[in-house]
Amino acid sequence: MANKVLVTGGCGYIGSHTIVDLLKHGFEVISADNLSNSDERVLDGIEKITGKRVVNYRIDLCDLAATQRLFAAHPDLVGIVHFAALKLVGESVAQPLRYYRNNLNSLLNVVDCALRHEVPHFIFSSSCSVYGNAQELPVTETTPWQRAESPYARTKQMGEQILRDMARVHPNWQVILLRYFNPAGAHESALIGEAPTNPASNLVPVITETAIGKRPQMVVFGDDYPTRDGSCIRDYIHVMDLANAHTKALQYLMEGRNESNCEVFNVGIGQGVSVLEAIRAFEKVTGKKLNYRIGPRRPGDVVAIYANYDKAARLLGWRPKRNIEDIMRTAWRWEVARTGAAHSDVSKR
Repeated sequence: MANKVLVTGGCGYIGSHTIVDLLKHGFEVISADNLSNSDERVLDGIEKITGKRVVNYRIDLCDLAATQRLFAAHPDLVGIVHFAALKLVGESVAQPLRYYRNNLNSLLNVVDCALRHEVPHFIFSSSCSVYGNAQELPVTETTPWQRAESPYARTKQMGEQILRDMARVHPNWQVILLRYFNPAGAHESALIGEAPTNPASNLVPVITETAIGKRPQMVVFGDDYPTRDGSCIRDYIHVMDLANAHTKALQYLMEGRNESNCEVFNVGIGQGVSVLEAIRAFEKVTGKKLNYRIGPRRPGDVVAIYANYDKAARLLGWRPKRNIEDIMRTAWRWEVARTGAAHSDVSKR
């Protein structure tokens, strides 16, 4: 059975871990990534983990002609997992046009090519940010959307609407929208992990970079929110658990178990962890005291969000296996490994 899958943004954080899980489950994978916030060296780590070398096509998916050439070169694709997007909330607030142009044009081009080349299965990297400041917690897939708190979040809302509209007029095209919460942690081997080429803004890499000395101090953005300790609450999901949800979603479609041709699933651990609680979890598993201060609120942040993932458990057979301490343990192991490797590279010059 043909099983070749295109992973867009495959050299990125979630994309690279998903490639590992797909390869582990017998899929053949190609990647498309323009390396705007990633590094092809992650493919070395993937190869060490899986024994398989993945080819990355360094193209900008906003370029329709280049995207068409990629699809034409791989007429045997059975599925697409679409991660490629800009993703920094604060940056999207400052540069909304850039986010709309990149995230929506790349999606439109990939969808266009998927339909032209009759690639039957499409998994979309959506986000819990579509819910905005939800009126109920935990959120379910039917929780009403509130106003998006950032242009990034709005591109995810718009992306979902685009895919619903396309699925409605292409009944043989099978789509899953995975709304995931806050990916964190690293592969247990410490061979791949979160390594953005731009300055990290996600909480866990900021914590580990502060602990190892790359940052003199970290800032907790607000301690006056209406939460149990005043800091924002998020649902932190281990990246390998999240990666496996993409594999299970693809298998679900390929086996024809889906109930409609466009379905949505929350992917989180179902528990809210505050920023201050995450810091304490890191300090507990590493024994390291973190240097942080309380700063003002950050534009674009929602107060609290965490998932009800019952639907994914029931239909996809997916459940998270790791918790916040596992996240911090693997993230720290990865930070130590990549910092040591960087120092080694410098010493060899």
